[in-house]
Amino acid sequence: MITVKYFASLQDTVGKAEDKLDASANLSIEAIWQTLHNTPLPKGMLVSLNQEYAALTDPVKDGDEVAYFPPVTGG
Repeated sequence: MITVKYFASLQDTVGKAEDKLDASANLSIEAIWQTLHNTPLPKGMLVSLNQEYAALTDPVKDGDEVAYFPPVTGG
């Protein structure tokens, strides 16, 4: 099982803080988003794999945790 977490405004956007996904398929971090949300990953999204920054193309395996963070803005 892969744990998928959403932070900050993404929780409001997707309507929850966490998803679980069967790890039977070989998926990248970007493919996980597309699988769960049936839409391309928004531009500027930050991602982590097992609590370390990761690339969208990084493969995810059973037991991993993926987290999505909205782009950082401010002034």
